[in-house]
Amino acid sequence: MEFFGISFFSGLSGGALIAVALVIFVVGLVATIKGGDWFVDSATWFAEKTGIPKFVVGATIVSFATTLPELLVSVRAASQGSTQMAIGNAVGSVTANTTLIMGISLCAIAGTVERKSFVLKGGLFVASGVGLLLLSLNGSLPVWSAAILWAIFLAFMIYNVFEGKKEAALDGPAQFEEGSLGKNIVFFILGAAGIVLGAEFLVGSGQTIARSLGISEGIIGFTVIALGTSLPELVTTLTAIRKKEASLSVGNIVGANIIDLTLILPLCTVIGGKPLPVANVNLIFDFPICIAAAVIGVVPAMITGKFKKWQGTALLAIYVGYIVCLVLNETGVLSLG
Repeated sequence: MEFFGISFFSGLSGGALIAVALVIFVVGLVATIKGGDWFVDSATWFAEKTGIPKFVVGATIVSFATTLPELLVSVRAASQGSTQMAIGNAVGSVTANTTLIMGISLCAIAGTVERKSFVLKGGLFVASGVGLLLLSLNGSLPVWSAAILWAIFLAFMIYNVFEGKKEAALDGPAQFEEGSLGKNIVFFILGAAGIVLGAEFLVGSGQTIARSLGISEGIIGFTVIALGTSLPELVTTLTAIRKKEASLSVGNIVGANIIDLTLILPLCTVIGGKPLPVANVNLIFDFPICIAAAVIGVVPAMITGKFKKWQGTALLAIYVGYIVCLVLNETGVLSLG
């Protein structure tokens, strides 16, 4: 087992190795959750002090913070040659964000959005998933595809920045309490460090567990690691539900998903300098499920400006069915590719 290029526990095998890997996996999850929590809190504090709308805060700064685990885990996995874990983590996180986390949010609080603004953001989310699928149809994601996907990412960020500036200008300059700025900068840095360490531990232990138990890295990436790196989004969503801030929750999920689809995997191809292999099961099952979830999650709100609880129920049902199909495929009961 390696962390940051250093080998640990090389003398362990069998049950002892799995036990140690599980402990490290839990440590990685805790570090990711706590780091993401500090990162989100400090980033949100600064954004709110500037008067930026909560949906924009969720879709940009908070989304960047909560997406860091997926980014670091996928890039680290791809650099180690675990391409299926990289794809599984990035796309699996989007599926988990949309079906499980957004599903919980919409079941609890079926909020509203400004339809005119949300049409572009929701459309870019769906376009990101469709674009990723189309660019991968030949069995790999080419390096040049990064330019197309990053263009979608930039369009999303530029729109949100201009929208945020317009709203912030109406509220006047930001006011900071004495000492609060330095405190939040410290937590911002500590949060980033926790996310980096947690991501490293998640990848290393996830690979070890998968190989020891004979489970494919793709399954580990699409389930345990994807859900683990989505925990910051889940924490943000549960907090938003408790505070009845549906727009912050949905904005975070939509923004995080666009970042996952348009930034992470293209970055993996650019860093690797070669096309990223995409398995057949990704093309005929994982990517279509991700796109279907995106359509159910955002298109109704793009049309009406409102989220409905039936969307949340449908998304949760998709998540359960998705996990069941993955398990049946892994056990050989069902063939998905």
